[in-house]
Amino acid sequence: MWIFGIKGESGFSASSTAEEVTEGIDGTDLIAIVTGASCGIGAETARVLALRGVHVILAVRNLESGRAVARRIVKEIPNAKVNVMELDLSSMASIRKFVSEYNASGLPLNLLINNAGVMATPFMLSQDNLELQFATNHIGHFLLTNLLLEKMKRTAHECRKEGRIVNVSSNAHQLPYSEGIRFDKINDEKSYNRIYAYGQSKLANILHATELARRLMEQGAQITANSLHPGAIATNLLRHNGFFDGIVNWIGKYIIKNIPQGAATTCYVALHPQVEGLSGEYFCDSNVSLPSSLATDADLAKKLWDFSLNLTSQ
Repeated sequence: MWIFGIKGESGFSASSTAEEVTEGIDGTDLIAIVTGASCGIGAETARVLALRGVHVILAVRNLESGRAVARRIVKEIPNAKVNVMELDLSSMASIRKFVSEYNASGLPLNLLINNAGVMATPFMLSQDNLELQFATNHIGHFLLTNLLLEKMKRTAHECRKEGRIVNVSSNAHQLPYSEGIRFDKINDEKSYNRIYAYGQSKLANILHATELARRLMEQGAQITANSLHPGAIATNLLRHNGFFDGIVNWIGKYIIKNIPQGAATTCYVALHPQVEGLSGEYFCDSNVSLPSSLATDADLAKKLWDFSLNLTSQ
């Protein structure tokens, strides 16, 4: 549990929990998709959104785990509106199938929480032959967002409520490869570094949100796009990293956030009225923060957008 808590301008700090940052907020009539909601901060984000009245769609790779989370939420919150749908972000076919099924449901969409991710995996390729971390953490969410964008625009227009897209990034974006995004070496196994590859994918999350925000502003869409660092959290993302997992178990109870604290910034950016109208920002500890210089490179963001669009259009 994070024991240090200096409050920022928002009135919240690193020690604030998801319930605390959303206290008193009524999310009734909102519908949210939360990716990676079968465990960790994704499950806690879904629970707290449901607690505030939001109809939550758990978009998960493992349906059994997702259904278990849904049962726990409904047991705690009997009036909760929760559905589970299958989504594998490392597969473009799965993403397209998910969106097709969601569109067929007739449900609107107010909030898209791009939370799912993998961390520092050994070199692997996705089903679409892309390096797994880049494919899952960035490309999958890029395609998902683009395919759902028109529905979000219609929902915002018809409901007269601001739509929000939230990319869960990480301060690890400060540790990518030296060039930031290795456009010509995404699948280069020989020079692959699992930590730098993770940093690259998290940098891509921020660049995606900022370029998307710019485009939405140009279009006059009533939708915001922001990214965030949830904090250092002990979750199963560390399953591929025994050394780091051991360190977390040793000192984590003092300097690592617990899961309710880790989900706080996501819930704050998704629901809090203080965030209304803010777009293209990076948040940390439920406050606006500054990312790295690479993360604010507008030319890099545009290049990544074109590169990602090309990959997802094939």
